[in-house]
Amino acid sequence: MATELPPRKNKLIEDTSRIPHNVSQAYIERSQAKAMLGVPILHGERLWGVLGVHQCSAARHWEPFEISLLEQLATQVAIAIQQSELYRQVQQLNSKLEGQVQERTAQLEQALQFEAMLKRITDSVRDSLDEDKILQTAVQELALGLDVAACDAALYDFERQTSTICYEYIRSDLPSAKGSVVHIQQSEIEIHKQLLNEWYCQFCEISTDMVRPTHRRYAILVCPMVTDQGVIGDLWLFKPHETAFSDLEIRLVQQVVNQCVIAIRQARLYQAAQAQVAALEELNQLKDDFLSTVSHELRTPMSNMKMAIHMLRNVTTPERQERYLDILQSECIREIELINDLLDLQRLEASSYPVSPEPISLKDFLENTVEPFRSRAGDRQQILKIQLADNLPELITDKAALERVLAELLNNACKYTSPGSEVALTAQLPQRTSASEPDQVMLSVRNQAEIPALELPRVFEKFYRVPNSDPWKQGGTGLGLALVQRLVTQLEGTIQVESKDGWTIFTVFLPLRPHH
Repeated sequence: MATELPPRKNKLIEDTSRIPHNVSQAYIERSQAKAMLGVPILHGERLWGVLGVHQCSAARHWEPFEISLLEQLATQVAIAIQQSELYRQVQQLNSKLEGQVQERTAQLEQALQFEAMLKRITDSVRDSLDEDKILQTAVQELALGLDVAACDAALYDFERQTSTICYEYIRSDLPSAKGSVVHIQQSEIEIHKQLLNEWYCQFCEISTDMVRPTHRRYAILVCPMVTDQGVIGDLWLFKPHETAFSDLEIRLVQQVVNQCVIAIRQARLYQAAQAQVAALEELNQLKDDFLSTVSHELRTPMSNMKMAIHMLRNVTTPERQERYLDILQSECIREIELINDLLDLQRLEASSYPVSPEPISLKDFLENTVEPFRSRAGDRQQILKIQLADNLPELITDKAALERVLAELLNNACKYTSPGSEVALTAQLPQRTSASEPDQVMLSVRNQAEIPALELPRVFEKFYRVPNSDPWKQGGTGLGLALVQRLVTQLEGTIQVESKDGWTIFTVFLPLRPHH
C-alpha cells in the first residue's frame, strides 16, 4: 500500500482516503515525510503492527519490487515475533513445570518425613504400657517434628465434667499450662462442643481468655482423642498465626492421635488386668489365711475337747470330772462362737443380715451391756468406767446388733489392756453447729493401749490381729472388729479408730432413727 504525500504546506491533503487509518497525521507532520509506504504485520488474524518506510526529501512513486520486498520483510518479522512469543510461552511453561516439580518433590519429601515420624511415634507408644509416657512422647515428637511453638494433651473427667492439661512440650515463650483445669460444661470456649462431637478444628486465637493466656496470636489445631466410649481427651498444637496447618499436617496429627488412643486403651487394659491379678492374688492370700486361721481355730478347741473326753474316761473323782466337763463346755462354746462369727460375717457381706429396729432407752441399755464386763475387769485388775451424758435420747435401732457391737468393742478393749490400766465406755450427743434437733448419738470405747501407726489401718481386716499386743495370750480369730465394722454399716452408722498418747479409741456414730 503506497501513499504519496504532497509537500508539507498549510494546505489540506487532497486525497485523504489514501492515507492509512493508523497513520497519525501528527507523526507525518513531525517527520516531514513526502512519501510513505506501509505494510501490515499480522499475527494470525490479528494486526500486530505496521512496517513502514518514508521519504522526506521529495515525493516518490514506490516500485512494485520495493513493495514486494517490504511485504516479505513484514512476513519475516511476523514469523520472528510468533517464534519469540512461542519461545516465551515455552519458557514460562518450563518455569511453571519446574516449580510444580519442586513443589511436588517438597511434598513427597515432607510426606516421607511425616511417614518416618509417624512410624517412630507409633513404635514408641506401642512399645509402652505407661499412659504418661505414651502421651508425653506424642506431644514432644509432634512439637519437634512439625516445628510448632507448643503441643499439649488434656484428659477428660466426665464425672467432674473437667478437662485437665496433663502433658505439654513448649518450644517458645508460651507460658506453661500443665495442670490447668477447664469445666467443660461451663466453658465459654466453643471448641469443646466441637471436640465432644468428635470434630477436629483449626482456628486463629483471637481472645486472651483462653486456657493458655498469651501475649500474641497463634494458629491452633485441636484434635479429639476418641475411643469406642467417646472422647477421652484432646491434643492442641500452636504455631505462628501467619501460617496455617496443611492437610498433610492435619492428617499426621490425626494418625498420631489414633495411635495414641490405641496405645492408651492397651495400657488401660493392661493396668486393669494387673489390678485383677493383684485382686485375685489378694483373694487367694485371703483364702489361704482363712483356711489356715479357721483350721487352727477349729482344731484347737477340738483337740482340747478330745483331751477332755479322754481324761473323763480315765478319772474317777467328781472334782476332776467337773473340771474336764467345764473344759468341754468352754471349748464347745468357743467352737460355736467361731462358726457363728463366720456365718454372721457371710450374711453381712451378702446384705442378708436381719435388722429389726426397736426403741431403746439408751442409758439403761448401756448400763446393762457393761455389767458383765465389771467382774472380768475386776479379775484382771483393770479399771472399768462408764460415762453417760444426762441428755441421752431414745434410740431406734436393732438391739441385738448394737449389743454385739458394744460387747465386741469392750471385749477387745479388755483383751488388750494390761492390769492397772483403764477401759471406758462413753455415750454423748456430738457437738452441733446449729440449734436443730440432734440426729445421731456418739458411742466410744477407749482403753490404755496403743496400736502402732502402721498396724492401725488394718484393724478392721478379717483374721487380722495386731502382733505382740495380747498381754493375756487369749488368741482369737481376728473376726471381731471386721464384724463390728459391718454391723455398724448395717445399722446405717460409721465407726472410727484412733490411737495415740497411749490410748486407743473406737468411736461409733449411729442415727437416732434409721433412714430406711
